[in-house]
Amino acid sequence: MEDRRYRLGHRQGDRWVAYRHAATFEAGDRVIAGIPSSDPGVLQSLVSLLRGPLRLLYVLHTPRGEAAAGRYESPEISVEQTSLFIRRFSDFLAADGRFDLWVHSATDHATLVWDRHDQLFGYGPVDLFVSRFREMGFVAGRVEVPGQHEHHYRAEMDVHAADLLAAFDWRHSPLRPEDEQ
Repeated sequence: MEDRRYRLGHRQGDRWVAYRHAATFEAGDRVIAGIPSSDPGVLQSLVSLLRGPLRLLYVLHTPRGEAAAGRYESPEISVEQTSLFIRRFSDFLAADGRFDLWVHSATDHATLVWDRHDQLFGYGPVDLFVSRFREMGFVAGRVEVPGQHEHHYRAEMDVHAADLLAAFDWRHSPLRPEDEQ
């Protein structure tokens, strides 16, 4: 039976399969890394480097009935609350491509963005992020998204998407043009 638990797919012959990034990163004024196997632990590891309070931005660009499309900003939360959130929703975060997730620390002037292409962008303390990527076994290299690809949305994840939106008193605002697919 085919595994359909993935956020990003690509064509392999006549079928769609999961696209798995290599453990690589590119560093400059920001760092970009592919998230191998859509592993939320990569984001969680970088979050642990930040100082709170943090804010999450859940960008719901492809709703499936759980809420209106838009940007959902959390209240200020601690690093620990953010880690609990990532762990609680890890299955959903790893298996569904309807969203982008941002984590921001005003204290550190840092922002992490896990996008629908399973890329993680780190702004702010780039050297610190690069060091953590190296500790996790990542190597410098090109991060690529396949030209022909699909964003995967799973009906069985709809309830988890709704639960995620019930986790905080999110402040909703419309999508920006750059958020839309």
